Amino acid sequence: MAEILEQLAMCIERGKVNASSPYPPDLKGQEGADELCKKALDDGLAPNDILANGLVVGMNAIGRKFSKNEVFVPDVLMAAKAMTAAMEHLRPFFDSGEATFKGTFVVGTVQGDLHDIGKNLVAMVVEGGGYKVVDLGVDVSPEKFLDAVKGNPGATVGLSALLTTTMVNMEKTVSLVKEAVPGTKVIVGGAPLTQEFADKIGADAYSPDPQGALDFLAAASA
Repeated sequence: MAEILEQLAMCIERGKVNASSPYPPDLKGQEGADELCKKALDDGLAPNDILANGLVVGMNAIGRKFSKNEVFVPDVLMAAKAMTAAMEHLRPFFDSGEATFKGTFVVGTVQGDLHDIGKNLVAMVVEGGGYKVVDLGVDVSPEKFLDAVKGNPGATVGLSALLTTTMVNMEKTVSLVKEAVPGTKVIVGGAPLTQEFADKIGADAYSPDPQGALDFLAAASA
């Protein structure tokens, strides 16, 4: 039982989607995350165990490597693709309530900013870490973030910005959300941001990489 979860975690980390996927070359022809996740379910493993001891392990591994600059954006994208293939088998169990996520993460790029690569990477790593992700996309108004928080009680919010000109909208969003729903945790990230800026606008945390966001969520829900 443990062996198949180790294999699944390895496939997530290496970005091995399925048996027909040519990537990575040294795993060509071998089963990938798609087949192994289905096999784990067929063998009677619980969806939560598959998520926690397979997918999460693999995504944590690639996330930590990325934060140390040991791998690059394409590696994380391939890992996320493998994770998505596996989640297709698990999602019905979460949708039905038979299995549960660790929590909910509302994420989006703030109003006036159309950049989404960083936000997408964070969303992928966080979902792979076992959380339900509500991705609001780009150019998201403070009011839309607030609506999402009200619609997902207890959710943590992630704000992304790449332009210095849109950073001001982070402060507006943090203020609106925390005033309307006290206790809501907000983490911010993006190339021009700093911990000092996060402190200034009242955010609960700042992270320069996706793994930092996942670590913050884990600590907040502990």
